[in-house]
Amino acid sequence: MNEDSIDIDLVVSVLSRTVFSPFFTFLVPVFFLFQGYSFGSSYVWYSTFYWSVIFIVWSLRWSSNVYRNGIGSKPLDWNNQIVLITGGSSGVGELLASTLAFRNVTVVVLDIRPFVTDKDNIAFYKCDVSDWREVEVVAKKVIQEVGHPTILVNNAGVVQGRLILDLKPEDVIQTFGVNALAHFWTLKAFLPNMIERKSGHIVTLASVMGLAGSAQMTDYSASKAAVINLHECLRYELDNRYSAPNIRTTVLCPGHVLTPLFSTITVPPNALYRFFFPSLSPLTIVKAIIQALDMQESRTIYLPFYANSSVLIKTLPSFVRDLAQKLANADYMMRDFRKVTAIRGDEIDLDKYAIGRHKLE
Repeated sequence: MNEDSIDIDLVVSVLSRTVFSPFFTFLVPVFFLFQGYSFGSSYVWYSTFYWSVIFIVWSLRWSSNVYRNGIGSKPLDWNNQIVLITGGSSGVGELLASTLAFRNVTVVVLDIRPFVTDKDNIAFYKCDVSDWREVEVVAKKVIQEVGHPTILVNNAGVVQGRLILDLKPEDVIQTFGVNALAHFWTLKAFLPNMIERKSGHIVTLASVMGLAGSAQMTDYSASKAAVINLHECLRYELDNRYSAPNIRTTVLCPGHVLTPLFSTITVPPNALYRFFFPSLSPLTIVKAIIQALDMQESRTIYLPFYANSSVLIKTLPSFVRDLAQKLANADYMMRDFRKVTAIRGDEIDLDKYAIGRHKLE
């Protein structure tokens, strides 16, 4: 997606800064008063009422953020941070690692693929994060050679894109190993020191598919739903059992991101679809992560705008849910999908691994 393209997210961004901004809408009744209208005028009264509603909603959101993160958090001192990124050799992870390294932040990348860079502040460790024994061994090396990570970004992901009856046991094991179990292993390895210091930040890359499923995404959606709930449970454990509320937790639930992971899905080409269901550039995700880290805030981030509806869609009547699923083309986007990342040894013959060609005819 072009960063300058016009879509629903751009419209929402403009509206949030104008007609849905308490600061902007406050000027409307003031304008009418300056024009000579009385306080009892319908123009002043209705515009004041509208501002009051906007202000209440804004206040509730502000109060929620203050409750979770406190008031006046200082910007993060990046000079003292060690950021560990799983799956950091491609896609969002690679861009995040390169961006932070450019800012002279110490970065550690865990991946099965080498990370090619000329930056001396990026340390690469080959590691299958789905394997606890590998994570345990590599974690000791990281701590000894680089130091304890202060920020953990669980970014590694894999997608099979097969109908449920076409999934092999190895597919399911790989999906849950990389997308879900890896989060447990990195937390077991690096969270204890954060709890000891009472500070740190854990970023979880989930997906909108963890909130609403579709065809050919059963294992992927289930694994992402698992990490969304892991994130929620972790937040309550940090607050109430480990007495470490200052360890921040951020979860991202993005829609389609333009990375190799989903490079072979079929997205409808029409302009109306792209307007309401825009694809995301990796840069958009990286900006959201860095902003949450920089502000030292726990956040739940839904991108793009339509992802917010996934939270409520299951509460809608079934026919409305099915209509939304149809309009989004959700059940057919993976029809011609081919897996091009995290290919196992038993999948080398890609001609036999043409995903989504199983036809129910």
